[in-house]
Amino acid sequence: MKILKRLFYAAAGLVAVLLAIGLFLPTTAHVERSIATTASPASVYDVVSSFRRFNEWSPWFDLDPQAQYTYSGPEHGVGAKMSWSSPKPEVGSGSQEIVAVDPGRSVTTKLDFGDQGQATARLEIAPEGTGSRVTWGFDTNFEGNFLGRYFGPFFDRMIGPDYEKGLARLKAMAESSPPVN
Repeated sequence: MKILKRLFYAAAGLVAVLLAIGLFLPTTAHVERSIATTASPASVYDVVSSFRRFNEWSPWFDLDPQAQYTYSGPEHGVGAKMSWSSPKPEVGSGSQEIVAVDPGRSVTTKLDFGDQGQATARLEIAPEGTGSRVTWGFDTNFEGNFLGRYFGPFFDRMIGPDYEKGLARLKAMAESSPPVN
């Protein structure tokens, strides 16, 4: 009986320590990557202001090319929405909707991953030389998700490489598309 009591107290102590550590972990996570391209800001914006071509440059499309996608709202700009569903856990299901645009400069999307939470992504396009610089950022908040706080410090390593891959594909796609003025 003493062993069970000790095991119970040890487990309770471990849970208390984990909870205490969680209180000091960040409540937000930010990931950001950037790439230079010879494509004009207008050409890049033309690609990113709609979800219709998203899977051509998305770093996640290859994880399940059989995933189901549905599009709703306008084709471009605020209100354009893409939802996806896949039986593969690394893809899962969710949606993203364009919630703000600054034509030729930025596109902001709200991501909804269901039980896994929500986030905001922003693609910023700035003139650079004769081309542009594209910066892709991701922000999420763990205030209501205590367990998520443990993953926050690892988000940069978890999705940063995906953002780099997506930006490289976006660059190639924008540079090979006919110029937009």
